[in-house]
Amino acid sequence: MASKLFDSGTLSTFFGSMATMLSAGIQTDEAAYMLTQNQGSSHFQEVCNGLHASLVRGSTVADAMECTGAFPRYAIDMVATGERSGHLERVLRNLETYYDEEDRLFAKLRGSVGYPAALLCIMAIIMAFTVTVILPVFSDVYQNMAGSLTAGSFSSVAVSRAVGWAAFAVTVVSAAMALVLVVASKSERGRNRVIRIFERVGFTKRAMYQLALSRFTVALATLVSSGITGEEAMARAVRMVEHKALRAKLEKAAASMADVGNPRSLTQAIAEHDVFEPLYARLLNVGTLSGSADTVLNQLAETFFDDAVLQIDRSLDKVEPILAAFLTVAVGVTLIAVMLPLVGVMGSIG
Repeated sequence: MASKLFDSGTLSTFFGSMATMLSAGIQTDEAAYMLTQNQGSSHFQEVCNGLHASLVRGSTVADAMECTGAFPRYAIDMVATGERSGHLERVLRNLETYYDEEDRLFAKLRGSVGYPAALLCIMAIIMAFTVTVILPVFSDVYQNMAGSLTAGSFSSVAVSRAVGWAAFAVTVVSAAMALVLVVASKSERGRNRVIRIFERVGFTKRAMYQLALSRFTVALATLVSSGITGEEAMARAVRMVEHKALRAKLEKAAASMADVGNPRSLTQAIAEHDVFEPLYARLLNVGTLSGSADTVLNQLAETFFDDAVLQIDRSLDKVEPILAAFLTVAVGVTLIAVMLPLVGVMGSIG
């Protein structure tokens, strides 16, 4: 059993390949076997071999995926939903698009943070050399001085060392955070941790909500299209949501639908608990009345996803300028730390 999760790029490739082969009429076990060909000895081949073996034994695609340990929970739940509803190919295409976009976003994150992170590391080394080698030299020189020059310089040296150490500490912490972010974004588990962090950050909180809402809406559309009741579709879709704020809303909506005394319909529950914005809730109501709720839900899922991508892009566009500004300040503080003793000397001479 594999223990390493596929990254987003690999997940997109896998789901896209499976969807293409299913559309060509190839069975899932044959499709999994074909994915093992010409892969050499790799993690991808190991996972596909395990997947093929489970499918040959009669497992469902979702169960086979879970046995490999290489797929995230959301992907497994969505594939299970697609199998139950008879829309497996559509679900695979949705997952291909979702993970392709996620891979693009995290690649941009690494690009936006990676270069400034490298500069921060270099700056940390320079500042460490400054506060541990250069500034102590000033102290040694002043200790050998006599008269008013010493008195006028010691205070500047003390301030200089304090400023240097403070700037060094901030630079090291910032560099460490940036490096952790870059390294974490390379693995699927790390990306999930980054997403959970972004859910708590003010300027990315709404984007993470929209991303989770898109996931939920896709799942709900797939379940609704399978012909099950709205109450059961809501209950199953809620179990796939990990975003705490959204899940709290959805659990209240699901509870109102299950209320024996005053049960609410799917559209009523979504509107009354502000799961969707009023305009989108009305669109869903129109779709339900016209018998095309699943189509409307799929369209809304694309809208929510596009909105999340746009907001994340805007947030990432702010990262590099912020880090560049911090680097500029760090350079200025370093120069001040070096120059302060000279200012003290000049003041003493004057």
